[in-house]
Amino acid sequence: MFFGEFDYKVDEKGRVPIPPKFRSELLDGVVLTAGIEKCILAYPLAEWTKLADSLTTGPITRSKLRRLNRAIFAAAFSLNIDGQGRLALPPQLREYAEIKDEAVVAGVNKYFELWNKPRWAEEKTMSREQAWQIMESLEEL
Repeated sequence: MFFGEFDYKVDEKGRVPIPPKFRSELLDGVVLTAGIEKCILAYPLAEWTKLADSLTTGPITRSKLRRLNRAIFAAAFSLNIDGQGRLALPPQLREYAEIKDEAVVAGVNKYFELWNKPRWAEEKTMSREQAWQIMESLEEL
C-alpha cells in the first residue's frame, strides 16, 4: 500500500527518488503512464497487470474501451528503479505532467502519483474540500 506525500528534486537526467518505503513494492518493476489530471501514475507491475486484465472487457462500448486502452497503454513505460532508488522519468511524461526541477510523490493506495509541485498543491486542496462529500455518498451505499 502506498501512502504519504514526499517532495523531491528532479536531477538533470530527469530522475526522481522514490520514497524508501515504496521501493520494496517495486522490485519487479514499475509502469508509468499519463494520469487524467496531468500527473504521472506509477503502478507496481502486479497492479498494472490487474489493471490491464480489467480493461479487456467492461460495461462500456468496445469503441470507448479501445480509446481508453490507447490513452492508457500508448503512454505507458515499463521501468526499474536504479541502484540509488530513483526512477528516470521519460521525457514525454515529464512534459505532459510539467515536472521540471521538483516533483511530489503521492501515495494513492495501490499505486502512487508524481506531480508538478504547484499543481499538486491545487489538487490536494480540491481533494480535501471534496473528501467529506465523497465520504457521505459512500455511507449511503
